[in-house]
Amino acid sequence: MDILNEAHYRESEYNTRRHFLKNCISGMGAMTLGSMLGGNLFANNSPSPITDNGIPHFLPKAKHVIYLHMAGAPSQLELFDHKPVLNTLNGQDCPPSLLEGKRFAFIRGTPKMLGSQASFNQYGESRSWVSDYLPKFSSVVDEISFLKAVHTEEFNHAPAQFLMQTGSPRQGRPSLGSWATYGLGSPNENLPGFIVLLSGGVVSGGKRLWGSGFLPTVYQGVQCQSKGPAVRNLQNPKGVDAALRKQSVDAINKINELEYQESRDPEILTRMSQYELAFKMQTSVPGVMSIDGEPEYIKKLYGVTPGESSFANNCLLARRLVENGVRFVQLYDDGWDTHGVGAGNGVDVGLYNKCSRIDQAMTGLLTDLKQRGLLEETLIVWGGEFGRTPMMEARSGQGFFGRDHHGEAFTMWMAGGGVKKGFTFGETDEIGYSAIRGKVHVHDVQATILNQLGLDHERLTFHFQGRDFRLTDVSGNVIKDILT
Repeated sequence: MDILNEAHYRESEYNTRRHFLKNCISGMGAMTLGSMLGGNLFANNSPSPITDNGIPHFLPKAKHVIYLHMAGAPSQLELFDHKPVLNTLNGQDCPPSLLEGKRFAFIRGTPKMLGSQASFNQYGESRSWVSDYLPKFSSVVDEISFLKAVHTEEFNHAPAQFLMQTGSPRQGRPSLGSWATYGLGSPNENLPGFIVLLSGGVVSGGKRLWGSGFLPTVYQGVQCQSKGPAVRNLQNPKGVDAALRKQSVDAINKINELEYQESRDPEILTRMSQYELAFKMQTSVPGVMSIDGEPEYIKKLYGVTPGESSFANNCLLARRLVENGVRFVQLYDDGWDTHGVGAGNGVDVGLYNKCSRIDQAMTGLLTDLKQRGLLEETLIVWGGEFGRTPMMEARSGQGFFGRDHHGEAFTMWMAGGGVKKGFTFGETDEIGYSAIRGKVHVHDVQATILNQLGLDHERLTFHFQGRDFRLTDVSGNVIKDILT
């Protein structure tokens, strides 16, 4: 058969009943499967085909993710990693073996060892260790899987945040939330699939932490505010009603469609999709992003103050967002960089004050999700970009109790979404310096999050600049020990 006849043959295939029954029936089955798994293939908010048509690679344990990132890196030694031996070494010179061949952000010379500034107790049936900095959180430890030996190669904030959130210490890669929505889309066609909420200040890594990188920009995170308008410039200009706005969006997209037919630039499809989504958000966002109508007992549970920009308000908003079908909600709370460079900046007063602002809210989030039956389908992730050293930094003298950046071992935790309850995986040495059991990498954490959403991190790829990229680069293993 020559090329011309083959072309005619291929074209005729698509017009026959036999072709439809033979080749299209699997697609119809996939659409049915997607709806059974809780997805909405027609509400992906995506302008181009996504991986496997938005169907998970396997049955997911979680439909949503709420990621609580404590930007600046909280000290595990004052929160979850109880080390009595370290307390006995308090004030002694740091052994040379802990310094030789190591790189630190600020430690110079021979620092002093620093015992924990918090008191620890065991709580719940799991007997998990939690410090007195988080008294309310201690009541929900039986819902938690602790990862006590996470490690990273990065020891400066921005590169470590990029590695944690995008899989690479350099800018330009898609964020974790972008990969999730690229792979699965959004169950709610009136809201973005990936929403970001900030509290505490400006995050070191900036807005690229929730960017879409080389993925179509429709997958980037949409930053919302808990104070004032949820999304800036969402309201119609004065004198423009909803009908006129819809007409203008339709006219703009007709022009965009003509341009796309000529250039075939996929970003034009992204632009069209975002115009449509923005129009739908004008009616959906104000209601979802308002906590005023929440019952008083719920506001008290979280410790919220309506009208403020706070971590507590953002936690309540996160619950409202997943309740309304948002796939990935990312909370950044800045101000956890406790170097001890001044009064109120150390792991004593400074860290205690930061914990008092999140303790009730994150405890309330877990409690609220559980009582609504949402915790089983929502994966909660908590952690910073690295940990803190067991020795004192003492950059500004001996009067301030601060710790330097430390990537060799730190604590994260997960809850809900198919992870074990009341479980601890991993262990550090007697002073909390290095992992001795259950060591996991940042890429392992990312692979596990995707796994719970039903996505294989090795199969979730995007072809760019001549090769396939993935979130976990060329490494990463699912942490199966913490999964049910």
